[in-house]
Order: sequence, then C-alpha cells, then structure tokens
Amino acid sequence: MKKFGFSPKRSSSSFIAHYPSPSRFSLPTPSRSLSDSVMVQTLENAEPLIVKWDLETSTYAKVTSLFYDNRREALEFMKIVNKLHKAMRMLAAENSNSELLIRAQHLMQIAMKRLEKEFYQILSLNCAQLDPESVSTRSSGTSARSSVSDFVDESDNDEIRVVTELITEVEDAAEGIMIDLKLIAECMISSGYGKECVNIYKTIRKSIVDEGIYKLGVEKMKSTHARKMDWTVLDIKIKNWLDAVKITVKTLFNGERILSDHVFASSNAIREACFNEITKEGATILFLFPETVAKNSKKSAERIFRMLDMYTAIANQWPEIMSIFSFQSTSSSVNQALNSLIKLGETVRLDLTEFETLINKESLKTTVSNSGVHKFTIESMNYISLLGDYGVLTDILHEYPLPEKSQLPETFFDQSLYADSPLSLWLAWLIFVVICKLDGKSKHYKDVSQSYLFLANNVQYIVSKVRSSRLQYLLGEDWANKREADVKKFAVSYEQVAWSHVIDVVPTNVTEMAREEAINSFKKINMVFEEVHRKQLAVVVPDGKLRDEIKVSVAEKLLPAYREFYEMQRVEVAKERKFAGVVKYAPEDIGNALSDLFFGSGSASVLVSASMSESRTSLSR
Repeated sequence: MKKFGFSPKRSSSSFIAHYPSPSRFSLPTPSRSLSDSVMVQTLENAEPLIVKWDLETSTYAKVTSLFYDNRREALEFMKIVNKLHKAMRMLAAENSNSELLIRAQHLMQIAMKRLEKEFYQILSLNCAQLDPESVSTRSSGTSARSSVSDFVDESDNDEIRVVTELITEVEDAAEGIMIDLKLIAECMISSGYGKECVNIYKTIRKSIVDEGIYKLGVEKMKSTHARKMDWTVLDIKIKNWLDAVKITVKTLFNGERILSDHVFASSNAIREACFNEITKEGATILFLFPETVAKNSKKSAERIFRMLDMYTAIANQWPEIMSIFSFQSTSSSVNQALNSLIKLGETVRLDLTEFETLINKESLKTTVSNSGVHKFTIESMNYISLLGDYGVLTDILHEYPLPEKSQLPETFFDQSLYADSPLSLWLAWLIFVVICKLDGKSKHYKDVSQSYLFLANNVQYIVSKVRSSRLQYLLGEDWANKREADVKKFAVSYEQVAWSHVIDVVPTNVTEMAREEAINSFKKINMVFEEVHRKQLAVVVPDGKLRDEIKVSVAEKLLPAYREFYEMQRVEVAKERKFAGVVKYAPEDIGNALSDLFFGSGSASVLVSASMSESRTSLSR
C-alpha cells in the first residue's frame, strides 16, 4: 500500500502461492506471529475475488461492472478489501518488510484500480439519477411520489399506483447509487487512494455544474462588454440571470453540496475541497454578474428596477448561500455575493437621486390643454409605485437619509411617524417633489379655473395610484386622507372660479319680479351659461368619482335657484310671443348639460339645438 512506502515486486499473476489453512495457525508459533496468520488467512480469502476482477488479466473484468453485474459480490468485494487493509496495518506495525505485506500491497493495487473504475462508471453513467435537483429534493425529506396526487386525478387509482411505483423505483435506485459511491469513496480514502477517487469525482461533477450554469444562460461577462452593450440586450441577459439564480443556488449548488457531503462523509477536509473545486468557478460567474452589470451598465429608466430585481434575488437566497457555502474555503463565493449586493445598492441609490434630478428638470411650461392628468404625473407615479413594491429598498436606504435640503413640510408628511422607515420618507419626498412641479405647471394656465382643475385631476391620480399599490401601507392612511382633502379644495376652487358667474346671475328674489326684469335675467342666464358650458366642455375629469362630485356640487348650487326662477317666470314671459324664445333652457336641460361635462367633447352645438327645441315645445303648451 502506498502510504506504507512499499513498491511492488511482483505482478498480480504471481499470486499463486498456497498457504496452509488458517486453522493450523490458530495459536502463534515461534516462526509465525498472529499478524502473519491473520494476513495469510486474509490473502487466502481475498485473492480469488480480487484477481477475478483484475483489469490487467481478465477480459471479463474489463468489460463488466462489478456493481452492476452482481451487487452482492460487489459488497463482498468491499468487505474483503477493508479486511485486507486492516490486516496490512496490523502486519506493518510488526514487520514492515514482510513478504506477505508486499504480496498484500500488490493485491490492494489491483483492488484499487477496480474500485477506481467502478467509481468512475457509477458517476458517469448515472448523471440523470444524480442530477442536483433530484439530490436536493431527496435530501429535503420530500419525495416526488408524495406529490403525485397533485398531477394525477385521484379517481384514477391505477394510474396513481403505476406512477408512484415508477417514482419509487427511480428514487430507490438513486439512493442505492449514492450508497455505492460512499462505500467506494470511504474504502479508497481509508486505503490511501483518496486522491484518485477525489480527482474522478471533481472532474465529473464540475462538468455537470458548469454545463448546468451554461444551459441556464448565465455567462461570464467582462466589464468592457457590459459598458458597450445596448441596454435592451443587457436586459435580456439580466432576465436570464434572474431566472437562473434561484435554480442554481437551491438546486445546482445545494444538490452538489448534499452529494459531496454524503459521498465524502468520512472526511471533512475532502468533502470541503471537492465542493469548493466543483462550484468555485460557477459560483464566481453567477455572483459576479450583478456586480459587473451594476458597475458598468448604461443609465436607463429601467435600470434601477433590474438592479432591485437582482438585489432581491440574492437577498432572498442569502440564507441558502450562507448555508451551502459555509466552508472556510468557499467564503470567496459568499464574499462575491455580498460584494454584488453592496454594488447593486450603490447603483440603486445613485439612480434614485438621478430620478429626483429628472423630476426637478421637468419643464413647467408643458401643460395639458384639457386640464387632465399630465404624462409627467403618470410616468412619475408609475415609477414611484414600482419602487414601493421592493421591500429590499428599506435595507438599501438604511443609513441613507434624505439630503438636508429635502425637508418635508409637516402638513404634507409627518416624518416623526416614519423615522424608522427610510423607504417611506424617500417615497413621500419624491411625491412631494412631483406635486411641487405640478403646482408650477398649473400657474401657466391662462384660465385660473383650469389650473385648479389640473391640480385636482393630477393629485387625484396620485392618490388613486397610492391607494391601489403598496404605497398605501408605506405612506399611511393619514397621508392619503390629507391628499384627498387637497383634491376637494382644488375642486371647490375650480367650481367657484368657473361656475360662480352662472350661479350668481340666477335671481334669488323672483316672487315680485317684473316681466322686463325676468326677460333680461333669462337672456343673461342664457348667455353666461352657454359661455361657461362651452369652455367647460373642453376640459376633462378622468376620475369618475371626482367627476360626479363636481357635477353634483355645481348642480346643487345652480339648479334649485334656476328651477324656482323658471317655474315662477316662464309663463309670464311667454305671454308676449316675441319673447318666447328667451327661455331657452328648462331645468332638465341645464341638468343634462351638466351631465355631459368633463368628458372633453369640446362642442355644445348639439346640446343647444336640442334644448331650444325642447324649450319651445314646452313653452307653447
């Protein structure tokens, strides 16, 4: 045996000497020690089986697998080899120059070559049964057979039975393969042939890991490539990485860790070295990718979300990463994953600041002709609401407070309530900057009523976006209620500016009004209402609830007074036929006209024509 420092002097064919039966040496004699007697008996038992499987002398042994041909004989082979090794150790302690020891060493070499080939064959021919997914699934205590009912109709008991039997057969076969590998590895390692065993294992299993990572679309990327790459192309590679990272960590790396722990359970040093060698390159490629992208990718609106996606992916897998790569020798893989997290966080913070800068750069002069929701509002809130979906931002923004200049008014957001939530503070600040920009835009409307309606529409959109996303939990109910109160204030201001002329022109004291005065009032109401109605047909209120609230509020202030005036004076005015056309609109016409508002139709011709026709018919009665 190599570790005893012996060199073989005979070939395997020289094992033809016959020793006396071990029973004749049941007691030590002056010429033969107990260790000699044990060795003689061991050689006598071991030689026939070991020589039978000699690769050098047996054609049968070259083309046949010991473990596949006769597993019971394979187990017996392992027992004999272990007994031979023990006998060699015993004899070496007494007489390291013994002829018996040299003969045993030759026999041991034959056995080790046989086991080396068996180990290689079992590993290479059973890749499907030893795929990392199957290994990791079995190790977790779950079995595919337990979930058969999830995929097969429970009413089909025969099908369930057949499928379960097939799965059981496959799982049992895989378990047997792992047991055989462990037996061979322990035997070879204890016999001083661990290096040969480990080299075979590392070569085969590393190729499986490398191929798996390649098939999952993860590739090594240089910084120069990332800098030159178009964002759309890089985005595809990031998506591939996101799809692959969970599988790679939970299945590929985890499965390899479990397999190496099982096969080399007898040696912590060997299982650590094997796992490190097998996964180091693949782990570096996987965990270096986010750092390379974060450092070198071009700026784009979507970049921050891809950085957050990658950060989330690593953060979600962090417990598994720490557990799988818990060896001292694999700490570089953990450090690389950590470096990627750090760099991703830095890039996210940079992009967040850049987003604030873009908001501030938005031109105040770009408004919306119909006072509706500005594209700037939609895009900004889409961006901010997406940010709210990433819980990892809390970790990224930890100890990264708002700039000193970024002080939120207490009326807008109570920072004291969210002192421990940097994400809430940041999002509230960004929305505040958006609203300030909208306020600046509103001042560029020539019609003051439109400026108020513009603010009501856009702040209402912001509130709706908050309430329909995770932002409602981050900003709180109080924040949303305050913004809704702002919307109502803007709506009231719009109503006062846009409709006060119509409301004020309707007489309130109509019981003793002269006919001439009534005629003039109808004329004035017609003129003012048509002018205001025509203007307001051009504006829009996208939010249905806000639209109805404004209509109802205007109607409640205008219609009761107009109905009273109309009912009291229309008959009196109609007595003079030449003034019959003065009464253009019945109260129902006014109500219908109001109901048509805020859809951005921009035309009142149909309304006026229909109203005049209806009013004349009513008056003629």
